[in-house]
Amino acid sequence: MDTKIGSLDNCKPASNDVCSPVNGTVSTIQGSVYPAVVNCSEATLGRHLARRLVQIGVNDVFSVPGDFNLTLLDHLIAEPGLNLIGCCNELNAGYAADGYARSRGVGACVVTFTVGGLSVLNAIAGAYSESLPLICIVGGPNSNDYGTNRILHHTVGLPDFSQELRCFQTVTCYQAVVNNLEDAHDMIDTAISTALKESKPVYISIGCNLAAIPHPTFAREPVPFALSPKLSNKMGLEAAVEAAAEFLNKAVKPVLVGGPKLRVAKACEAFVELVDAGGYAVAVMPSGKGLVPEHHPHFIGTYWGAVSTAFCAEIVESADAYLFAGPIYNDYSSVGYSLLLKKEKAIIVQPDRVVIGNGPAFGCVLMKDFLRELAKRLKHNNTAYENYHRIFVPEGQPLKAAPKDPLRVNVLFQHIQKMLSSDSAVIAETGDSWFNCQKLKLPAGCGYEFQMQYGSIGWSVGATLGYAQAVPEKRVIACIGDGSFQVTAQDVSTMLRCGQKTIIFLINNGGYTIEVEIHDGPYNVIKNWNYTALVDAIHNGEGKCWTTKVFCEKELIEAIETATGAKKDCLCFIEVIVHKDDTSKELLEWGSRVSAANSRPPNPQ
Repeated sequence: MDTKIGSLDNCKPASNDVCSPVNGTVSTIQGSVYPAVVNCSEATLGRHLARRLVQIGVNDVFSVPGDFNLTLLDHLIAEPGLNLIGCCNELNAGYAADGYARSRGVGACVVTFTVGGLSVLNAIAGAYSESLPLICIVGGPNSNDYGTNRILHHTVGLPDFSQELRCFQTVTCYQAVVNNLEDAHDMIDTAISTALKESKPVYISIGCNLAAIPHPTFAREPVPFALSPKLSNKMGLEAAVEAAAEFLNKAVKPVLVGGPKLRVAKACEAFVELVDAGGYAVAVMPSGKGLVPEHHPHFIGTYWGAVSTAFCAEIVESADAYLFAGPIYNDYSSVGYSLLLKKEKAIIVQPDRVVIGNGPAFGCVLMKDFLRELAKRLKHNNTAYENYHRIFVPEGQPLKAAPKDPLRVNVLFQHIQKMLSSDSAVIAETGDSWFNCQKLKLPAGCGYEFQMQYGSIGWSVGATLGYAQAVPEKRVIACIGDGSFQVTAQDVSTMLRCGQKTIIFLINNGGYTIEVEIHDGPYNVIKNWNYTALVDAIHNGEGKCWTTKVFCEKELIEAIETATGAKKDCLCFIEVIVHKDDTSKELLEWGSRVSAANSRPPNPQ
């Protein structure tokens, strides 16, 4: 049977609603079977697109105006359920749509042709790598200019207008170039539904002279989407479950590990059911943090090879069977390809495929269905968790510092940990924040997002803007390094315009610390800014903003008390001054291993 978008079974962890509604619900679609006739002035391509966005749960669109998209923006603004948020540049608009999609289930941005499209491309590539449904809308050339051999502004100076399209073809799952009204309805609907079905970005280019023109295909309110759900092959599912149950039930100390593709498979709840049924120790890959409930009694931490949570790697790598649900094994998640795992011990469950050890593989088997059915067949076995409980020693506390001693990063994150609750969410920027935020223990309901596969520095500023806009009931805590902040700092301005109450910890250590630990050089040192003064200048007396600079633990405690007390309704920017070599031990280990992987000599030819 068909499924309405508003009732899609999305990935929602039982504990952390970090991915709600990707991990929750996309927005319930309102509408009758026989949609009402609309006024002629509203029966336009632009209003149809606007209504479609609202239907699928997009209430905020991130944009940068340009002459090719201005008329389209007029029609988006005219839609009552849609809020147009102007960003400082296209890259940040794309990052904001990425952050919005992580929380709401789908996001959208609007830019202008080529000069805007190529600027937003990097953000769209990141969303593609993270399997996020994102609608990238570009205001295109006048429909009369196609095929005329004319040269247009904002292009590379050739009469061929396809450069932008060709770039987007590699980082989107569907491309629609709308340059006539006859098939515009079909192309737009196909693009949006494909983004939702494939959980990937799509590209829609709309001729700048078409958005305002009425057309009979837009004469009625758009019919709510109905998507045919993906189904497992029943025989394949039964065979896969039978083989996996036999594999795991004969193991002495099996473990479960959750990966990042739990999100796109919408299988977070099913994974928890499997954890409950089996009694196994359960860990999470670093890029899957936030998708597995960390308050679960059998949760043992992050499995990240040599930089895992204490005692986690020992339990996972010594297991005689492990099931990985939705893993991505790249050079970063494998710590320079140094994981001590054996293929013959592993069950690898991907969104639509199961591979058991060196043996059978089963296609057309959905992860969600497989995990739920497997949960019914597992014998209870808590041996691995008992082993973990037996060897576990609580982590020590950071050394006490004198009141005026310089602040250390481990002390900073000790205090951030105390701030977390079900009403908060953490955004971790690429860099040492990856490692420090991995060690945070997320309470039930606390959101968590970072971009590990693509790892684009500066992502977190835009993503924080988008995520906070999607869930205003949560207070976002963003941990951003100074080098990353310099890439995308401008859109703190947009956060203020939107009245957001985010707390930004700007960790000022004078450079690209993550790069230093991989390969050091003078290029990793950056010009120091007075970051609090910069944000004060951006604030410029408009909106609610509070900034401070802290050098020691006492000042940090006072800053947190102010940010969560008297200034709880403000955007709070806390610049934390730390030593340039103050890094987590995990980054030191990880950096040396990644460096070794990067510097492998060529194989003999």
